Amino acid sequence: MKTLTLTIKGGSDKDGRADAVNEVEIVSGEIIGIVGPTGSGKSTLIADIEQFAQGDTPSGRSILIDGEEPEPTLRTDPRKKLVAQLSQNMHFLADMSVEDFLRMHAKSRGKNGDTANKVVELANTLTGEPINPGHPLTILSGGQSRALMTADIAVISDSPIVLIDEIENAGIKKKEALHLLAGEGKIVVVVTHDPMLALMASRRIVMKNGGMTKVISTTDQEHRVFLDIEKVDGWLTTLRETIRRGEVVVA
Repeated sequence: MKTLTLTIKGGSDKDGRADAVNEVEIVSGEIIGIVGPTGSGKSTLIADIEQFAQGDTPSGRSILIDGEEPEPTLRTDPRKKLVAQLSQNMHFLADMSVEDFLRMHAKSRGKNGDTANKVVELANTLTGEPINPGHPLTILSGGQSRALMTADIAVISDSPIVLIDEIENAGIKKKEALHLLAGEGKIVVVVTHDPMLALMASRRIVMKNGGMTKVISTTDQEHRVFLDIEKVDGWLTTLRETIRRGEVVVA
């Protein structure tokens, strides 16, 4: 995948005051977080990125690709879209099997249909509920759907930018999902309230009252905190699986 740079040029907050952060530059393979309280403008920021805003959204921000204004077709032509998005609420409506959907998507991207098997294998490393290629899309749970689309984006999608909106309660292995996407050389922007996800990012943009107030680089001390949180999260994951299997929890 070609290396890409995404630049966010500052706009204004809800009161019309200029963003305290004038510019944020993100490169391929980087995970960057967006944090802040509810209503602080996190979703507005990822909407600006998704639309490749050019000063024409309420925030007044502009998005550049490799330092240049994106060509108009990147904003209007779905076939040239550079952005894929994962949300907390994701379900399929198509009346087809998992395998048929993946083969159709692979074909539309000019890729071998056999990649469908790789997508399912990867998806099953992200969810505790195994996905069967023959199952209809419509019976997948929310967690299975998000795991499938995460793997699909990593393997089949050509979109170099992935926007993730609050997947902490999405029923998938969140750490593995982010590492998978970033490992494929994609820019990963994740909106989160989860300390573990926030500290996985190399930097995090802090939002307040609709504005970008500061950018914090993850420190060595924060990384050590992340390692402690990771251990607790692993214990909770094991406990969750024990309960889901109908087993008795032993202290």
